[in-house]
Amino acid sequence: MNEFKSHSKKWLYWFLFAVAVIIVYKALDSFTDVMNAVGTFFEVIAPFLAGIFIAYLLYLPSRRLEQALKKAKPKFISKRARTISVILVYIIVLLLIIILFTVIVPVLFQSIVDLLNNIPGYVQTVINDYNSLPDDSFWKSEIVNDTITSIQNLDIKQYFQLDRILEYLSGAISAVFSIVDIFIAVIVSIYILIQRKQILNFLKRLARAVFHKKTYDNIGRYFNDSNTIFCKFIASQFLDAIVVGILVSIALTIMGVQYAPVLGFFIGLFNMIPYFGAIIATAIAAIITLITGGLSQAIWMLIVVIILQQIDANIINPKIVGKSLKMSPLLVIFAVTVGGAFFGVLGMFLAVPIIAIIKLLVEDYIDYKNEKSEKRDVSN
Repeated sequence: MNEFKSHSKKWLYWFLFAVAVIIVYKALDSFTDVMNAVGTFFEVIAPFLAGIFIAYLLYLPSRRLEQALKKAKPKFISKRARTISVILVYIIVLLLIIILFTVIVPVLFQSIVDLLNNIPGYVQTVINDYNSLPDDSFWKSEIVNDTITSIQNLDIKQYFQLDRILEYLSGAISAVFSIVDIFIAVIVSIYILIQRKQILNFLKRLARAVFHKKTYDNIGRYFNDSNTIFCKFIASQFLDAIVVGILVSIALTIMGVQYAPVLGFFIGLFNMIPYFGAIIATAIAAIITLITGGLSQAIWMLIVVIILQQIDANIINPKIVGKSLKMSPLLVIFAVTVGGAFFGVLGMFLAVPIIAIIKLLVEDYIDYKNEKSEKRDVSN
């Protein structure tokens, strides 16, 4: 009987191995069809993934508001604290979106329109200044001369026509989002926030049934740590970017810098990318200010922005972030570089919390192996 079971297991193993080989072969043989099917699948579930992401972003404010409402004296409010907290969070988000599109967006849009309309004139000014330089000037090298010639031969206006840019923008937005998808994503996020306790309990029961107790405990611990890192990083960086964007916009407006709202928003947005973001945004803003306001205004703009960034780095950001991710600057620079190389701007932004989680796993593994090695040495 035992011999029959042994042979049965062996034949079952080889049968499953053969099936796996056939599946892999067929997948590789029709790789294009498989990729199309995968792409279609992700297009279908995109609203659900978006809903999960929205719920994740709104989870922290919803939970804190729920905790406050549970302490309310009226039982009607305390018993329905979760539902009311979710409704209030979405009302607040809706109000913020209305303010954004009625107050901030028109100012940014007008500044962008002015900048796009004036770019050909700015380019011509730079070319004229370059042509007025002496022939023996350091800048009159062959490479720079070829670059200037290429710019002169370009029809700048065709690349910066507002109608064309708006057409591209609307096409991109419609390709990524639709009214139905947005509606589904919002509904999914609301259900997730309201029923999050039931969803988490189901996932815990499933993990407990599949994994051993030690593995289950480790998964729960890593999930909580990862969630803390992501929530803290994303929320703090986003809030910090808003504060920096507002401060820089106000400062540049007082200085009389052209397109101050756009430059402030741009610097604040790129400030979300550690190290490189602030440098890249400030350099681009300095070039635009140099072209539009001259050398003196560009230098003062650099001084003011650098001072504000130092205030942010040493006072505002630590207050917002609270406890740091305990990562060395070298590791952060490495994470941002690799993330940007493979996944662009989004990769640069998400690289730091991902590397922080990997660092946590590696450190735990090292501690586990060292502890195991010490026990072996003691036993010997």
